[in-house]
Amino acid sequence: MAFGTQDDSDEVMNEINMTPLVDVMLVLLIVFIITVPVMKHAVNVELPRASNVREEIKPETVRVSVDSKGDYYWNEDKVDDTTLFNRLESIAHQEPQPDLHIRGDKDVRYERVAQAMAAAQQAGIKKIGFITEPNAK
Repeated sequence: MAFGTQDDSDEVMNEINMTPLVDVMLVLLIVFIITVPVMKHAVNVELPRASNVREEIKPETVRVSVDSKGDYYWNEDKVDDTTLFNRLESIAHQEPQPDLHIRGDKDVRYERVAQAMAAAQQAGIKKIGFITEPNAK
């Protein structure tokens, strides 16, 4: 007994095999996806040269210290309240503006440190930092 007859193999296939067509279309799609961005920049333009090195202008750091008696020190010089405010106003207008580091003694009243912060804010200082020491273990 035969599984197929002679008549089945002689028939002409009327359908187109779509698999090779889809493969070709996918390859063409990938080629166009890769080449289109390259084609967009086809205009020759002479671009200016610029240095990409970032200028590092480090602002100076001003230290305002408050001792245990509540006296202010500008870096290492003792100043009174009005002199402190005048100096803060003068550095607020510098470009780039110096960083202000406030160091308060652990025994000073918080009010004196808060007054220094308020004076810096009124003068227009933008960067204020607090200096502390880590706990010794």
